[in-house]
Amino acid sequence: MKNIPYVKKFKKNLLLKFPALLVCFLLVTTLFSSCDGDNATLGEEFNSSIIIDAQEIAEIDDTSENINEIIENAYLEIATSDFFKSSEYKNQQDKRFLSDCVVISKTLLDDYIEIILDYGEGCTTKKQHYAKGKIIIHVDPSLEQANVSMTYTFDDFYINDKKIEGSVEKVRSRTNDDGNPQSQINRNIKIIWEDGTYSTIEGQRTREWVDGNDNEIWGDNEYRITGNWIITKRDGTVSTSKIIEALTRTLACRFIISGIVEINTAEQISQLDYGNGECDDLATITKNGNNYEIHIRRTKGK
Repeated sequence: MKNIPYVKKFKKNLLLKFPALLVCFLLVTTLFSSCDGDNATLGEEFNSSIIIDAQEIAEIDDTSENINEIIENAYLEIATSDFFKSSEYKNQQDKRFLSDCVVISKTLLDDYIEIILDYGEGCTTKKQHYAKGKIIIHVDPSLEQANVSMTYTFDDFYINDKKIEGSVEKVRSRTNDDGNPQSQINRNIKIIWEDGTYSTIEGQRTREWVDGNDNEIWGDNEYRITGNWIITKRDGTVSTSKIIEALTRTLACRFIISGIVEINTAEQISQLDYGNGECDDLATITKNGNNYEIHIRRTKGK
């Protein structure tokens, strides 16, 4: 029992040192917890950045496609059928391609026809987009040709509160190799957001009318879209996009309903998947092997 004083002394020293040991333990635990928290925060910020970037690219392209759709529908309404010149024109909205609120004027000039779509101070399109201002179309005078060339410019034109500047060139073919009407579109437009920042989109797109072209019913039209383009976002970041699985757009839905776009930035390649045919504003961005669901439009009606 000679060791009893030593044991007592050891216990006493341990008790004296315990508060310091406890403090060290708590500091180490807090440090590791803080590191884990910082890593989680960084991960959340990284994921949020991916989603925001993808949403902006999707919204830019959605805006551009809405313009393409108005342009295509204007051509169909004015040029393709004697029905639209008849007395029934104003009374059959299911057979019209443009909403009743737009004022259409047509002037024959020296070597082209000028067509103006005037949305005035604002009205709602058939796809429930809010448009105002004018789209000015210059088109070959012979609309009966197999291929018709057109150019489009914008006069104080807005769609869903975004101002559109620039121009679009289009060659519309009555039939392609598969027997379907088709448009080759080259666009160079600026999209100006409400806060004054802007994005640009430049490139080509092929829009093939694959279903509904054998009748005059507006809602059953379906388009197959391919192409590639360059987007400069509001922060100056540049990306290139290429459709690797044809996009599908129907006039019965406000959004692209299927297809995949490959997006290439200076950092890496990602894919934007528009789904399997459901009419909604959802898409999936795949980046670094991870999938993120996004909304094509971040704000309702925008």
